[in-house]
Amino acid sequence: MGRLDNKIAIITGGASGMGAAMAKLFAEEGATVIAADINEENLAKISELEHVEGMKLDVSSDENWAEVTKAVINKYGRIDILINNAGISSEKGPDQISQADWTIMHNINAFGPFLGIKHASNYMKVAGKGSIVNTSSYTAIIGAGMNAYTASKGSLRAIARAAAAELGAFNIRINTVFPGVIETPMTAKLSEAKEAMDMLVQATPMGRLGQPEEVANAILFLASDEASYITGAELVIDGGYSAR
Repeated sequence: MGRLDNKIAIITGGASGMGAAMAKLFAEEGATVIAADINEENLAKISELEHVEGMKLDVSSDENWAEVTKAVINKYGRIDILINNAGISSEKGPDQISQADWTIMHNINAFGPFLGIKHASNYMKVAGKGSIVNTSSYTAIIGAGMNAYTASKGSLRAIARAAAAELGAFNIRINTVFPGVIETPMTAKLSEAKEAMDMLVQATPMGRLGQPEEVANAILFLASDEASYITGAELVIDGGYSAR
């Protein structure tokens, strides 16, 4: 307990799935958490947690990012931690993907984190420190699936590495995690396809899917001062799938 005492943390996609697990854990560890999400119903629920405040955010909107980060600064005085976790997925194969599909996926999964880094780091530079953790995907490591999702998560990987190199001089750390298939609402459709699910589990050395709390614990470490000399790191959390 207390690993994030007095920290101000923004978690995008923070009202459900992995984001909600992070919000709960971060609050338990002493942080004031801004759970930024586009789903108002989920925001109302997550805001019931102690030390968690829900704020509506469309991560693909530059203007909305400016408004939310300014609101956090006005209320709390600083932004210590940003977790770029919001994302969407799609089951469409390459023959089904339209330009509109591609654009929407990249706007949320890649441009969104870019905007988060852009706006949060401006305030972190003034403070002389900050920690940003991005949620990419194991698909960006192993190239699983020629689709817009894989491409968007690969784009996030490149953005994060460039940001780590550029912002290290300001004592702002940028790290990225690469989860495998985690049991969340976003992967619920996959769980309904028993054959595909069985294949994934069989191909995973640990023989099971991941839990949101397991990702949250890894991100907690990277976000905390315990990781004060870690930047540009890439941590895969996939039960050994990518090590096959």
